[in-house]
Order: sequence, then structure tokens, then C-alpha cells
Amino acid sequence: MSRLQDKTKTDSKSGLPDDPNTQDQVIQEKLNDAQIPGFQAEFDPVEAERLGAFKEDALSEEDALDSSIDVQ
Repeated sequence: MSRLQDKTKTDSKSGLPDDPNTQDQVIQEKLNDAQIPGFQAEFDPVEAERLGAFKEDALSEEDALDSSIDVQ
């Protein structure tokens, strides 16, 4: 748990700080920690989603078929 999370009020459901600015600071601390070789920073699902980890950007089936060069 980061130092910021120890000092702030948290939402009872997510366990994240109530204040969005504090949430951003916690996430930034984790991102900084992730830059340390060998350190494994852990992000909960809410933090990962805020960072765009679950952004869907895959091709649609139609686009994939249109891009196929093997179809005659």
C-alpha cells in the first residue's frame, strides 16, 4: 500500500482514496515504482482501467476480413 493511501480516507467499496486528486497521486506513485527494475507494482482493476489497460482497440471482424490478402 502506498504512503498516500495510508493517510487518506478510502471508499468502502473500492478501497481507493475518495479524492480524485489523491487517487491520481497514488497511481503516479505506483507508475514511478514500476520504473524500478525488478519491482512489481500492483494495480487494482479500477486503477488499471483509469490507466487505459482495458481499452478495446482491436479490429472488428469485418475490418479483419477486409484486410486479408489470402481471400480470392
